[in-house]
Amino acid sequence: MHKNQRFYLTAALACSSLFLITACDDKKPMEAAHAPPVTVIDVIAQNVPANLEFVAKTESSRAVEIYSRVTGFLDQRVYTEGGIVKDGQILFLMDKRPFEVQLKEAEASLASSKAAHLVAQQNLDRIRPLAKLKALSQSDLDSAEGQFQTSAAQVSDAQAKVESAKLNLSYCTIESPVTGYAGSALQTDGTYINTSNSHLTTVYAMDPMWVIFSMSENQEAKLSREVREGLLQVPADNHFIAEVQLTDGNTYGYPGRLTFASPNYNPSTGTFEIRASFPNPDNLLKPQQYVRIVVKGATYPNSIIVPQVSVQQGGKGHFVWVINNEGRAENRPVTVGSWVGENWLITSGLQAGDKVVTQGMLLLAPDSPVTVVADVKQEQIKLEEPEVHMEPEFMQEGNEIIESVPPADMKGGSDAESPAEIEKKEDSNPMYPSGPMPSQTISALQPTLQKASHRLSISPVIEMGNFSAMPPELVPHAKVTHEKVTHIPKKSSHKARRTTKRATG
Repeated sequence: MHKNQRFYLTAALACSSLFLITACDDKKPMEAAHAPPVTVIDVIAQNVPANLEFVAKTESSRAVEIYSRVTGFLDQRVYTEGGIVKDGQILFLMDKRPFEVQLKEAEASLASSKAAHLVAQQNLDRIRPLAKLKALSQSDLDSAEGQFQTSAAQVSDAQAKVESAKLNLSYCTIESPVTGYAGSALQTDGTYINTSNSHLTTVYAMDPMWVIFSMSENQEAKLSREVREGLLQVPADNHFIAEVQLTDGNTYGYPGRLTFASPNYNPSTGTFEIRASFPNPDNLLKPQQYVRIVVKGATYPNSIIVPQVSVQQGGKGHFVWVINNEGRAENRPVTVGSWVGENWLITSGLQAGDKVVTQGMLLLAPDSPVTVVADVKQEQIKLEEPEVHMEPEFMQEGNEIIESVPPADMKGGSDAESPAEIEKKEDSNPMYPSGPMPSQTISALQPTLQKASHRLSISPVIEMGNFSAMPPELVPHAKVTHEKVTHIPKKSSHKARRTTKRATG
């Protein structure tokens, strides 16, 4: 019996040793068989655009409410409701007859006052020499002078009443003060207009169009903190570019710029208002239209982003799965920032070159082997360059402002002329005389040249009858007429077009 126990014990030990040896030999094939397939992305450090999106509403840059300034009957509406009206176009006509009568009464009163003033003047002229001769008393002279001054005041009062009557008569013709779309008429023809119903319509200026949106206090605080910590970099001089996304998903064709930010918060919403201005030459944007606005220009320098699907959240915060150099999964805690499109900004926890799992995360466990079926290189995000808009130049001609369009060579077009061709063309043009200029022409051009030298921070030397001492880019040519001198800069193929802006000085 004792021998049998020893035999069974020896056999059991031998079997156990054989099992352990077999298990050790099969460990690697079993791990390989249970390695789940994953797709990874090699993250890189790059400058990431920080585009901000908001729900916004369009608003006319100049919505003018048209009111009647006088009381009376509304004769006629003379514009088309919902149509475009021009600056100075007649919108409504009031009944002029009562105001014409008032004007005639004021003019008659003025004539009477002038006649009384003439009589008072004649009496004063007769009494003054007699008073000097002591033929009349001093009281008679004082009375005559008082009547003269009273009649003069009555003339001034009557003149003011005439001007007031003319002004009220002019108010019977109600014109549009701005070019834009006119709303519906709030009063019908024949209605008696008084202070309670004097609002007649509204005219909306369409170009430029304002886009109004709000930023919350929390979002503003977050952005300010990122700027202070160096995570977010804003453009120089806060030159942000704004784009509008229409309801059909398309992007509006003209970029805008931010022009206003409210200095105070709305206490009921905890937000403050921001305004962007957009060109609207085609009248595509309408007032009170809901759109989405994208503010571009800020960047996250030298930052790391990963797809949003890669970021998971557990009991200890956000984490991603990273494949280490040994081909095993690693649970990496990360700190997330803002969303960047379909990606998530990672402020800490990752570095350039890490392989982040984007597919197959559900089958992973810490330190488990994986099979990488796709290793994707992260693409570099292209930063959009802001459009460069040439600032227009203006010349004054009479009572109008002429805007000079930059020539093709300044725009960089394919049809741009070389400086030599422009020089040759101008020299052959009789409107561009060569050689010394008359002294009267130089005197007329002196203010223009002084303004140009001040703008360019130089001081050209002007010799009477000779421009050889001036820099070549400031050599002017001029066309002298009896009424005005039009200054045309040399070496410029500007095409002048008239604008609706009026000269103010």
